[in-house]
Amino acid sequence: MVWDGQCDLAVALTEAYRRCLPDALFIEFDSSAPESVLTAFEQLSPGDLVVLIQSTSFRLDAFRIRVELFKRSLKVIEHPHLERMNGEEALTYIDSLAYDPAYYRGVGNALKTRLDNAKVGVIDSGGEQLIFPSGFESAKLNVGDYRNMQNVGGQFPIGEVFTESKDLEAVHGLVRIFIFGDTKFTVNKPEHPITLVISNGRVTDTIASTPEFERVLANIRADEGEVWLRELGLGLNRAFTPDRLVSDIGTFERMCGVHLSLGAKHGIYNKPNIRKATAKHHVDVFAITESFTLDDEVVYRDGAWQVDSISQPER
Repeated sequence: MVWDGQCDLAVALTEAYRRCLPDALFIEFDSSAPESVLTAFEQLSPGDLVVLIQSTSFRLDAFRIRVELFKRSLKVIEHPHLERMNGEEALTYIDSLAYDPAYYRGVGNALKTRLDNAKVGVIDSGGEQLIFPSGFESAKLNVGDYRNMQNVGGQFPIGEVFTESKDLEAVHGLVRIFIFGDTKFTVNKPEHPITLVISNGRVTDTIASTPEFERVLANIRADEGEVWLRELGLGLNRAFTPDRLVSDIGTFERMCGVHLSLGAKHGIYNKPNIRKATAKHHVDVFAITESFTLDDEVVYRDGAWQVDSISQPER
């Protein structure tokens, strides 16, 4: 357990882990030399667990902590950027850590099956439609079931199924968003929804935008020349809703609903028209979703997933 005490949420999580894992080794990051932290990692065996409780994000020079720990076949749980969430937000974050295996695994796998077989997807955001007409890449799961994965663990909280269009340039239409990740990587909820105009898989115009959102788009265009729409993310975590927010965008990404990413960066899938070397931005935006349809089936409506769970054995 590597922790810091720079915010109340980090302190609370550390105490919770102490109660659950009283025999674990606890290392306070800020009072420990980097060499001592690395030495503790080196003494672990494959299959051991490392938990990182971070008010910001730990840095050990060129040592990319999660990546290097995965290379050693260690299990990893990351709780980053906790200082962005205080008061009621901290309590919401704690709620989001509750794990319902039947829900996450059942609904997650049901959505993956539908995405992998769908020919068309449509997001209806209240009179506007964003259309994915060319099917989807094989969906990835973040539901706490690591049996078929190389690495065990990742950033918490969990709860997401994600993919992208097989043909990025086929995506077109309009979508209304109610939240976006701003230039400080925090949740920005404008007074009124912003409408994105998507042509050939790119943001070509906005309606009722805000200065901060235009800054986000300008930053992407400055580095990449255009604004691609890539990830289609289906959040499963019911602790987060359009009205129950946390400020950290990487945490709120798990919200029960639909989010998209703007910018060329999405390292999970390779596309011939995207150069990884120049792909720098991945900005999450959250769609007002009256419904999300795959082929002829409505899979999301009224703030909840409308699919029958696929039974998954627990482990």
